[in-house]
Amino acid sequence: MEDILRETAPHETYKVGLRRKTRQVVVGGVKIGGDAPISVQTMTKTKTDDVSGTVGQIRAAAEAGCDIVRVTVNDKEAAEAMKDIVRQSPLPIVADIHFNHIFALRAIEAGVAKVRINPGNIGAKDRIRQVLTAAADRGIPIRIGVNSGSLEEDILEKHGYPTAEALYESAMRHVEICDSFNFRDVVISVKSTDVKLMIEAYRLVAQRTDIPLHLGVTEAGTARVGTIKSAVGIGTLLAEGIGDTIRVSLTDDPVKEVEVGKEILRSLSLASRNIELIACPTCGRLEVDLFGIMAQLEEKLAGVKKPVKIAVLGCVVNGPGEASEADIGIAAGKGVAILYRKGEVVKRVKEEDIVTTVLEEVERFQPAE
Repeated sequence: MEDILRETAPHETYKVGLRRKTRQVVVGGVKIGGDAPISVQTMTKTKTDDVSGTVGQIRAAAEAGCDIVRVTVNDKEAAEAMKDIVRQSPLPIVADIHFNHIFALRAIEAGVAKVRINPGNIGAKDRIRQVLTAAADRGIPIRIGVNSGSLEEDILEKHGYPTAEALYESAMRHVEICDSFNFRDVVISVKSTDVKLMIEAYRLVAQRTDIPLHLGVTEAGTARVGTIKSAVGIGTLLAEGIGDTIRVSLTDDPVKEVEVGKEILRSLSLASRNIELIACPTCGRLEVDLFGIMAQLEEKLAGVKKPVKIAVLGCVVNGPGEASEADIGIAAGKGVAILYRKGEVVKRVKEEDIVTTVLEEVERFQPAE
């Protein structure tokens, strides 16, 4: 691959901004891998047999910008609900299956767009053949999902504890099973709660295969901790050109997962922005109620879908320069502010008029063609 910079170091490294080239799979019209944009996924948190509740979460995730949603199929009732969920969903559905090949077959019959299952965990070869044949007939890819907390006993015994090589070996065991049935529409994830281990494992898979990768830090935690761990792990790999689709795992609403995932992509210029609000961290030089101003702007601009960068700075030191770099900028001090529009000074406004002024500018803003 021409754009990969090879070194003599133990791990292959990737130049920031250059994307790893992979084969491509299609999930209900959403392309993963190749030159396709990096997609954002989430997973419903409802009981799957609660069709209305599950579909409600899917629709909210779609509104937040999600591309693909995963739904657990863990019992008979969940399997029976999948047809109605698929029919009502605005997003491609991934069926999350563990061990039970019958549930996988039922989900495929229901029209899901992808199945998350590890072929080596569903028993006899005939069961594997049934699932892979059904998936191939429908053009449905499979995600092989390896987790450091559930490695096979023989692999764990061989390596002593979860390592990057152990995660890689487990993933490739399942890939080889698929290959033996001439099934190549696979995506791999090698997740861990340990961010460093997760990064090392994905690097190994990226170095040694051309299979598209689903990035994630598993069981990342609450919104605060999970956001940080996911941003570090997923962001590091994306900055190296590794990764084709992402899921941020949080003990929180699926919408929150989508929002964090989208922001990770935006921070690396891998996705277009809607509203981007920038504010100074504040210090003793602050001379306006920046906290109140930003709280109002966040509330009033929620849901506005314009690619506009807004900077609100609360002091005269860095304020003018940074405000002038945004599409809409405010540099404030001592109860007044200067409004900037694409670097040009527009007018002075009173502190109490800052929020209204910014909202008017957003309404007027026209993105470049």
